[in-house]
Amino acid sequence: MTTTILITGGAGFIGSNLVHHCLEGEEFKLINLDKLTYAGNLESLLSVQDNLRHVFVKGDICDWGLLKDLFQKYQPQAVMHLAAESHVDRSIDGPGEFIQTNMVGTFQLLEAARGYWSTLAEEKKQSFRLLHISTDEVYGSLGNEGYFTEESRYQPSSPYSASKASSDHIVRAYYHTYGLPTMITNCSNNYGPRQFPEKLIPLMILNALEGKNLPIYGDGQNIRDWLYVEDHCRALLTVLAHGKPGETYNIGGNHEKSNLEVVQTVCKLLDELNPRPDGKPYREQIVFVKDRPGHDFRYAIDASKIQQQLGWQPAENFESGLRRTVEWYLNNREWCAHVQDGSYKRERLGVLK
Repeated sequence: MTTTILITGGAGFIGSNLVHHCLEGEEFKLINLDKLTYAGNLESLLSVQDNLRHVFVKGDICDWGLLKDLFQKYQPQAVMHLAAESHVDRSIDGPGEFIQTNMVGTFQLLEAARGYWSTLAEEKKQSFRLLHISTDEVYGSLGNEGYFTEESRYQPSSPYSASKASSDHIVRAYYHTYGLPTMITNCSNNYGPRQFPEKLIPLMILNALEGKNLPIYGDGQNIRDWLYVEDHCRALLTVLAHGKPGETYNIGGNHEKSNLEVVQTVCKLLDELNPRPDGKPYREQIVFVKDRPGHDFRYAIDASKIQQQLGWQPAENFESGLRRTVEWYLNNREWCAHVQDGSYKRERLGVLK
């Protein structure tokens, strides 16, 4: 039996990778709702545009009427909610859109889902799931030791992480108040193919190839746990299939790296795979720039719950995943050029005026 899933934000980075992953088999039909803002790009879905099990709908999750119509028309058995404004620096420059999409949009989706779910027969009610995909940034910053667990206190530091923390609380409230079978995942930093080039790894790859500076905030010692996007997609489907309503699952790659280490590794891979014409190492393009406001020092995920209870663990280590990522960008320069035709030109964001 084919499972119909409503995916929000399915033209974005994680969403488009999830769409490709789901359509590799025959078990899913996807209703893909995306507003196509700067980070959502139909070019990421070109290879599945003719797939009869993929229906793309351009629209806004803040549009309750549209959401209601989609639930009624397609009768999904599950929702995977990825649509979000997702960049810390952009949230510093313009927090309003983050509040609107991440908080109000999530509320509208929950209301539409609750209305639809309440009309289902009891068996379908029991099997329905709404999976809300969130971030480890809701937990704030760690020191040199320790890990975020599902019980960690929320201490968001930016408008982005605060808006995601708020949406997590709203989702959790709909489970406790209305019984809507929701689940939440909080993931560490994703990387991989089809990531919009404002994020660290694709920004560094493309700047390096064009001979531009490779800007690193502060001293480059801020640490993140890195998760290859395909591993994340597998984790999300594992939670959807086997997770327990009302539960939260942290998803991490167990690969902590400083920002400087990440950029240096990108440079080494480019030295090997696409040497500079002058023969010099790409690391010479690294420059250190003023740190951004509220820059959390360290994120690290304890993913033991999803590993022990649901049997998921990452398949890629950081070195293998990063090599696959660099190779993808080298082989997809046309995609890179097209997604940059919009408003983002790899300028620095998140600087208070």
